[in-house]
Amino acid sequence: MEKPIASARPLRTRRGWTALAAVALLSTLTAARVQDDEALYRERFAALMQNGGVILNYTPMEPVAGAPAPRPLPVAATPSIAPQALDAAVDYAARMNSTALIVWRNGKIEREAYFKGQDRTSQLVSKSLSKPLAAIAVGRAIQLGKIRSLDQSVADFMPEWRGTPKAAITVRYLLDMRSGLLEQMASADPDHPINRAYISPQLAKALISYPLTHTPGTHYGYANAVADLVGLVIERATGERYVDFIGTRILAPIGAPGGRIWVDHPGGLAHAGCCMTLPAESYLRLAILLAEDGVAGGKRLLPRGYVSEMARGTAQNPHYGLSVWIAGPYVSRRGFANPAKPGPKVLHAAPYLDRDLFLFDGNSNQTVWISRRARTVVLRMGDNPPAQPEWNNSHLPNLLLGNIRWKAGERRPLPQPAQ
Repeated sequence: MEKPIASARPLRTRRGWTALAAVALLSTLTAARVQDDEALYRERFAALMQNGGVILNYTPMEPVAGAPAPRPLPVAATPSIAPQALDAAVDYAARMNSTALIVWRNGKIEREAYFKGQDRTSQLVSKSLSKPLAAIAVGRAIQLGKIRSLDQSVADFMPEWRGTPKAAITVRYLLDMRSGLLEQMASADPDHPINRAYISPQLAKALISYPLTHTPGTHYGYANAVADLVGLVIERATGERYVDFIGTRILAPIGAPGGRIWVDHPGGLAHAGCCMTLPAESYLRLAILLAEDGVAGGKRLLPRGYVSEMARGTAQNPHYGLSVWIAGPYVSRRGFANPAKPGPKVLHAAPYLDRDLFLFDGNSNQTVWISRRARTVVLRMGDNPPAQPEWNNSHLPNLLLGNIRWKAGERRPLPQPAQ
């Protein structure tokens, strides 16, 4: 904190306050704010522990603008996917505790179903479906000339990191989870940085001081805090709040309805890695933007080749690209943590029928599969599926891709090798 300026004759403002009194008042207000923030943090932490380390109430939330008058996507009069396969997909989604299933192909909806009292206007919690949106935001900022490239140093936007080992972190490393920053974990310590970076009312401060544990670019370590840093980068690169940027620069141009986003405090920094709410169609439209190589309504929103960069894995994790999961080499079970570490793993009972398929994949098996070759997007949102039968991450896309009634001359995807 700056030292007060000494003066023999304190200056007075028009309202009679001396400069020293103003400094003292500011110091008092700052101290009060710090105390209030800490009390709120402790309250949030107590609730977090009571809920087993999971946030159940995302507060506060702010509105996110979308398209002012969104039109529903067109519906195919005659689906190109066999009706029995579409029926089977709806049945599977219903049995798996879903809230929404949408199948899109070649520019039109082929089947749309909602469950558990939800409909096309319902606000559904994204969980980690927010992460691909953050990657899209980076691509949009590059297209607008606000970020030079994926390989630009994050320290260009975080002067606090200049001259430190964190200066080696690039924008790409934030998106592909090779930042070297502390990976996701659980802790019952209220002062642990994993908790501060999750629920602090001063999120930016917690993210800037988040610890570095590996040399950037050498280690895959999935973490919500790393994804949240993307929101701070967008704000500093563009001069716009993340809330406004994704609403006006992404959702509105793709014709998507808006929703709400979790912020650290009213008017503060949004969580870019988790838990905004949008209607299912908005998540679908984000996937369609990628299926169409970053073009929507005839306008290029993302740089040429950006989607291909998103869908490319790394040596440290061949199943993770830029905030999206990719088919990669076939494995029957794939987790979210570093591939060398134990932990829960998602079943893939069979190889994908498209070796180039990539997907949004969030907690509760909320998944959006994208096949660019087949121009097909499949969305499933909902709550945790039942323990038995076990959720199978390759079932829905394979069921639908395997029952496309191909037209002459259409390019078909090549299957993922079984190994």
